Amino acid sequence: MLRVNDQISIEDWELTEQFVRSSGPGGQNVNKVASAVELRFEAERSPNLPDPVKKRLKRLAGRRWTDAGTIVIQCDEERSQARNRDIARERLIELIAKAARKPKRRIPTRPTLGWKKRRLKAKKARGEVKSLRGKVDPET
Repeated sequence: MLRVNDQISIEDWELTEQFVRSSGPGGQNVNKVASAVELRFEAERSPNLPDPVKKRLKRLAGRRWTDAGTIVIQCDEERSQARNRDIARERLIELIAKAARKPKRRIPTRPTLGWKKRRLKAKKARGEVKSLRGKVDPET
């Protein structure tokens, strides 16, 4: 069981791990040992995730979210299968923890009067600079 926070924990039956050959470092060992891990989490069917968390998780996961509602995390950074497995699980925990945090509601602000005046003053000064760029009349 993976523990994300006090409210959310993931059961082992929700996770599926598949080990495949890695493309990373390891020399000839790469050709013989399946050290890369592909971790699948059935997020859509998970009873441990509340609906708002699932919605945020789907948005955060991006391409890692499949049409079937599964999150796929691949890791082939290390030469060790066990280490790659731990890294993939840590990434999943981070992703779910990030989705579990409720985003702050944005309160729209209005520009201050001073800001408006400074903006108009800068525009006026810029316009004067541009107006002086015209052709020079030789008669004046």
